[in-house]
Amino acid sequence: MSSSCSATGVRVAVCLLLAACAGEAGSGADAKGAGDSAHPLMGAPAPKFESSSVNGKGKVSISGLNGKVVIVDFWATWCEPCRKSFPKLQELNVKYKASGMQLVGVSEDDDKSGIAEFGSSLSADFPLVWDADKGIAGKWSPGSMPSTFIVDRSGVVRFVHRGYHDGEEVEIEKELKTLL
Repeated sequence: MSSSCSATGVRVAVCLLLAACAGEAGSGADAKGAGDSAHPLMGAPAPKFESSSVNGKGKVSISGLNGKVVIVDFWATWCEPCRKSFPKLQELNVKYKASGMQLVGVSEDDDKSGIAEFGSSLSADFPLVWDADKGIAGKWSPGSMPSTFIVDRSGVVRFVHRGYHDGEEVEIEKELKTLL
């Protein structure tokens, strides 16, 4: 880790996330799916959050999405695996939105400049929110970038994917189908 990573709060968290992302760039070594029962949210109610999107998709509230299958994806503009996963998530969004699935992207960037542009450049047509104070991540504990949580219609976290590896969207799609 570089000396620019100071020993204070948010910067430490971002440095750890950067290190986690860099450690899996392309390898997906930390990628987990249905078998990731070690994550503390597996089988638990999804933590609540409410935030305005930065890409013109309105306000997003987890409690307002009850009755839908929700994918909450934690990501950052500096994360190369995130750049690979976004188009795959957008494909799932197009395919399953009409069936009751809602995708929400939660950016862990230090500032919001560039978030909307990142999403637009990858054709993301789902709400992108900025976790300005890292409060959302604090409740969800993503651990690495990207991290994808799949929440059932009753608001319970059923699947967790930490990291990204090529082809993972096939597993996510299978999981979605079990919940739709």
